Amino acid sequence: MKVLVVGANGQIGKHLVSLLQKTDHLEAKAMIRNEEQASFFENLGTEVVVANLEQDIETIAKAADGVDAIVFTAGSGAHTGKDKTIMVDLDGAVKTIEAAKVAGVKRFIMISSFDTRRSAIQSAPPSFAPYVAVKHYADEWLKSTDLDYTIIHPGVLTNESGAGLINAAFEVPRGEVPREDVASVIIACLENVATIGKEFQVVTGTKPIKDAIQSI
Repeated sequence: MKVLVVGANGQIGKHLVSLLQKTDHLEAKAMIRNEEQASFFENLGTEVVVANLEQDIETIAKAADGVDAIVFTAGSGAHTGKDKTIMVDLDGAVKTIEAAKVAGVKRFIMISSFDTRRSAIQSAPPSFAPYVAVKHYADEWLKSTDLDYTIIHPGVLTNESGAGLINAAFEVPRGEVPREDVASVIIACLENVATIGKEFQVVTGTKPIKDAIQSI
């Protein structure tokens, strides 16, 4: 299975590409914004495609040519304004979903925010509420399609080494989770068709990743 990693140069994206390339049955195609980011992926033997989420649907669909699944790990980042949050986390996500349809790619995994329900928008601090809102609508757009989607809602992301132990369910207590473990969760979802049509929250816990995903 070849997997287009959208946002490959992000922290989760780099972990995911590295882990995919270590398997014997999954292969990454890294979508990056510019050529200067390519060397990390080329050193892993990864196919690279340059495309920007602020470009049109057809450009993103062309980037998805020849893949079997798309993983959306992109994000505008904490240091950008509300304009980039809209253009990347909402419009970029929606265009990627639409590009999947154009490219004929059915499997789609979305990395979302921990809680994107409407109640979470209403209760979020004013500075964070716009981000929750755009993630809410991106998730809802994906769920309205006939794509084979999975939506992952990670807790507070850390750069700790992955422990391979998580707690995953539709709703779990808030907590932290290493980005490396989130990447492993993505792979477990790609390997498990039972995760299609489901969304879940994930934090560090006590269950091995594959066991936790199997019980979703």
